[in-house]
Order: sequence, then structure tokens, then C-alpha cells
Amino acid sequence: MTAGRQQAVLVLEDGLFQVGYAYGAVGRTVGEIVFSTGMTGYQETLTDPSYHRQIVLMTAPHVGNTGVNDEDPESHRVWVAGFVVRDPARRASNWRARRELEDELIDQEVVGICDVDTRALTRHLRDRGVMRAGIFSGSALPAGATIGSPQAIEVLLDIVHGAPLMSGAELASEVTTAERYVVEPEGEPVATVVAVDLGIKARTPQQLAERGVRVQVVPQSTSLAEILSYEPDGVFYSNGPGDPEAATHEIDVLRGVLDAGVPFFGICLGNQLLGRALGYGTYKLEYGHRGVNQPVLDRATGKVEITAHNHGFAVDMPTDEPSVAPYDGGRFGYAEVSHIGLNDGVVEGIRALDIPAFSVQYHPEAAAGPHDGEHLFDRFIAMMKGR
Repeated sequence: MTAGRQQAVLVLEDGLFQVGYAYGAVGRTVGEIVFSTGMTGYQETLTDPSYHRQIVLMTAPHVGNTGVNDEDPESHRVWVAGFVVRDPARRASNWRARRELEDELIDQEVVGICDVDTRALTRHLRDRGVMRAGIFSGSALPAGATIGSPQAIEVLLDIVHGAPLMSGAELASEVTTAERYVVEPEGEPVATVVAVDLGIKARTPQQLAERGVRVQVVPQSTSLAEILSYEPDGVFYSNGPGDPEAATHEIDVLRGVLDAGVPFFGICLGNQLLGRALGYGTYKLEYGHRGVNQPVLDRATGKVEITAHNHGFAVDMPTDEPSVAPYDGGRFGYAEVSHIGLNDGVVEGIRALDIPAFSVQYHPEAAAGPHDGEHLFDRFIAMMKGR
């Protein structure tokens, strides 16, 4: 479906490029290009703040079939830096659809490209690792040069090389809520949780509220004193973008929460920050985990759960047996790896053994994705009641 579309080009940091057609807004965008293996849930993906500054490549070949509705967004806007698809749907066909996906991308000025070989691009990223990339169309293309010519690619490659790296990037402050807000519980409240918004998805506080928890969602910059002033039964750290090593404020606050003995639950970036608060390291994955079909072993139950992922960093800690958490000479006692990714052995969960704290790397809120991990919210509530 290319009739009437302007030509566009996708240029990767290592010089690989593909020529296609503009999809969404026309112009220029740069960011880290990553691939998502989800067959469904593109609206949740686009509105997930964890994708801030990333160009998302969809491995599913046909995108846009179900359009855009007003119920599924995970935040107030589209966060991806760019969007790469193979075959855009001619029209939306779903009873819940309110708008076409491409119209939404245009309205939010998200530059994209279609009619490219997404399978070849995915295999390239699996071999070479995620890297910076740019999408260029319309006036963003070099004047007077043939699209895809060595002269044009050289100019565009210089722009890509000027884009910031994801390693070392502190991005939670760019996606967090500006002000505190409250998600009220359904029925009688059973607990109060302070949720630190590092790029939180709307479905997460809803999961807690459905279980009777009053959720105080606070900005990333909130101090330990303010968090404790709400007298929380528990503290939650959300998903979010960026390098966990750069989130020094959040790590310091979390150590204060652990010192205070307040039960803690973290997901995604929250998992990485628990790891760093305990004194373990983090590292960047070659191409990360993104999609709704990732198998994870829960060591406590022996069950394999199919889970939703969106992370490019992981925690580096011993996986074979519990270890003394290195921070401050073992101040927080022992910790163990509670979940393992079965595709590559990556740490997918942490459980502290001497303090009330645990976390998982994946997204148990199931937006979009399977529901296998939703029981973790019940585990958090049981921990709070036990304290």
C-alpha cells in the first residue's frame, strides 16, 4: 500500500540502510532501534514510556489492523521515537477502533517507515546488537541526492552518529508524572502503596486498585521523606526507560525504603534499581527482550510463565545460589535470583531473603500480553499484610 506515499529511508549506525515509504509523519527522527516480537498490542507498545527515545521495529508483518481506541493506551501520548513496519493495514477493522493507527502517528508527529524487510532488519539486530538509527523522509532527505545513493547515506549516517547513546542516559525524569495523583481502590482499602513513576503504565496501578490498594503515584524526583510521609504499607517502583546506572537518586531513595523496612515491589527498571540498591551491577543486553511471548521460570513454584518484556538492561548477580548483597558490607543480607529467562538465562527476578523486597524484570500487568504474572500483585499484598 504505497500509492501516494513519499519515499523514506531507514539508516542504521553501522551503515546498513533500507529504502521504503513514509508511514505516519514525514520528516526525521533518530534513536536506538529495537525490535518487538509481539503479534498484538501495538497500541500499548507505542504508548509505553519505556520506549522513550527508541525506534521500534515490529516483527509482526501486518500492523494497524485493529486501529486505535481510547481504552488501551498506557499513557497520555505515544512515546516511541519512530516506528518501522512491513505492511500497514489498509484500514482498521475492529469494533473498538476509533481512529486509524497512521492518523494517530501523524497527529502525534511520530515519523515512521513501511514497506521494508523487517525480518532482515531483525536478524541484523540479533547479529550485531541494537544500535542507533534514523528514519528520513520528505524535506529531511538530502537535497539533490538520489535516495539511497552513497552521497545521501553518508549525510544521513553523520546525523545518526550524532544521536545520544542509551548507555548512561537518565530518562525517567523525562517521562514521569509532573504531579502526584491517586488511584483509588475498588471497595474497602486494604493497603496504601506509594508508586514511584519512572515511566509507569496505566494498567499497573489499576491492577493494585482492583485488589483494594490505594495507590499514591508520585514523580521520579520525590524524596524519601515525602514517600514515608504518606505512611505507606508498601513502595512500588515502575518500569521506565534509560540506563539504571544513571538513576542515582532513585537508587538512594530505594536504599532508604529498604532501611525503613517498608515492603518493596519493583518491575522492569524497578527490578534493575533493586539490584543496584543491593549492590549488584547492571549491564546492557545485546538486543534486549521486547514482546509478549518470553518464557520465564519462577523458581519458587517451578512453573514456566509466558511474560511480556521491554528491557535492554539486566541485573548481574549470581544465579546458582543465594548471595550476600554486596552493598555496604552486606547491610541488606542475602538475596537470590527468583526468576530466570529461559531463552538466554538472564536474571528476570530478585528476592531479598532478609528484608521484605522483591522484583521482576518483566511486566506482570499484562498490557499488552499474557496474564501469567498477575499473581505477583497478590504476592505484594500478602507481603504488606504480613508486615
